[in-house]
Amino acid sequence: MNRYTLIALLLCTPLFVFSQDEGKKDYGTLSGGIESNSQYYIDDSKTGDFEEDDPFRSNNYLRLNYDYKNWFAHIQVESYEPNAILNFYPKYKGTDVGTFAVGYKSSKFEATLGHFYEQFGSGLILRSWEDRQLGINNSIRGANVKYRPTNALEFSALYGRQRDGFEVSDGSIYGFNAEIGLSSLFKFESTGLDLGLSYVGRDEDLNISDPNFESLTNSFSARLDFSEGNIYSSIEYVKKGEDVYSELGNIIENRYFDGSALLFNFGYAKSGLGIDATFRRMENMAFFSERDESANVFNQNYINFIPALTKQHDYGLTNIYVYQSQPRLSFNPIFKSGEIGGQVDIFYNIKKGSTLGGKYGTKLAFNYSTWSGLKGNFNINERSYEDTDFLGFGEKYFEEFSLEARKKWSPKWASIFTVVNTFYNARFVEDRIGEVNATAIVGEVTRKFEGSKSLRLELSHLFSDDETSERADDWAGGTIEYNFNSRLSVYATDIWNYGNPDEDRQIHYYTFGGSFTKGATRVMASYGRQRGGLVCVGGICRFVPENTGFSLSVSTSF
Repeated sequence: MNRYTLIALLLCTPLFVFSQDEGKKDYGTLSGGIESNSQYYIDDSKTGDFEEDDPFRSNNYLRLNYDYKNWFAHIQVESYEPNAILNFYPKYKGTDVGTFAVGYKSSKFEATLGHFYEQFGSGLILRSWEDRQLGINNSIRGANVKYRPTNALEFSALYGRQRDGFEVSDGSIYGFNAEIGLSSLFKFESTGLDLGLSYVGRDEDLNISDPNFESLTNSFSARLDFSEGNIYSSIEYVKKGEDVYSELGNIIENRYFDGSALLFNFGYAKSGLGIDATFRRMENMAFFSERDESANVFNQNYINFIPALTKQHDYGLTNIYVYQSQPRLSFNPIFKSGEIGGQVDIFYNIKKGSTLGGKYGTKLAFNYSTWSGLKGNFNINERSYEDTDFLGFGEKYFEEFSLEARKKWSPKWASIFTVVNTFYNARFVEDRIGEVNATAIVGEVTRKFEGSKSLRLELSHLFSDDETSERADDWAGGTIEYNFNSRLSVYATDIWNYGNPDEDRQIHYYTFGGSFTKGATRVMASYGRQRGGLVCVGGICRFVPENTGFSLSVSTSF
């Protein structure tokens, strides 16, 4: 009961303050939201029997926010009854308070006590956030203070422990961040220039007899953002201090390694043309509030944010071979110390009235991404490596070309054509023997009717030489979607691995469903088969096992 007493006192603190203001009738504002995601799993002769406990599973969230003048408070209650949806973090179980906080905010000062989300720079050194689809909530429970003496300066300091299920991690996190608007300080008229400096420390004591072991791991970051006219760029460098090496859930007491990351971005944009290029090099940059790897496989206890910097695709067949960032140092089962690579996006609008643009113009989008391991000499027996070439590309992990053309033919007809060519090194990305070369072709057409009605049809095919798993060589897919209006829609989709050499594994992964929206309330329901593999949001992925069943999602806000 002590936990709930503390939460109640924290949430009531603003009430004690504004109860002294007897002459006012402003009682503040209460807002919030409810979200429920449920699944009922069934046995299927193709995808297999459901062998886990509780075929019905549900993830539910209730969040309440209260604001009064400069004061704010929130609480989020979560329920995973009778169990969480498949392959969520096992500590998400039962019903309890997930996050709570109370704070004060003005133009110059902000303080939060309780759970908070924070990001320094791009997140390479620190980012805490929530994504319910991925099962991530790595908020920090503690104190976060921000001070803005001028419009050009902001300083932040934080301390806390990261959320771990309904508890918190063993490791403590310390953070300091400074944002300096050089353009404002030096009164640049047309040039944007901002400097950022960060420190993050993780302190976790372990039962290690080695006198060289340090419980505190320090990381430092410096970054610079620049913009001038149509050009923008940014550069960020992170240095991670020495940390003890962890392998397959075991701490190797006498092996310590530092880490680093370099992120560079450049872009150019003007009417009809946009170019964006990103380069990143990471060496031993996996950074957790707990070194125990059992939670890390569920995307828990991450202090920093290291998404895969590749194109995020919209179609089922273009998301079979998805890349995950490789920041870890590993000697077993495969030698790797990080990754190096980048991506380039080019957007071009062919003018209206031109030969290729036609009456309504044509939009083109090109993406190229490539990622490789770092060059280095590895010694498996001593668990060490050396002679790392800072800009050297080692074993290729992933490479992809994609081209997308969007064309409006008339007020009623529009189409999208996409081609994606992918090289996927399953040995280094999934620890699965083999390499894959695949090409996906997707065509989509939309027909609009009177009264906000529309029909969308998508057909796709994937050619591949995949012999590493049950994903099969070739796939075919399609989707049909009908929108009755802006509130109600239904759809049916199917992807079929007809190229699987095992005829018993040639499966139609079909789904039928629909959604209804009214105001701030949305209801979605579906039935179908889920292909086993990675589900990714914003470059972060969660593994989903193959299954069949019903799904229902309900969300509303007030």
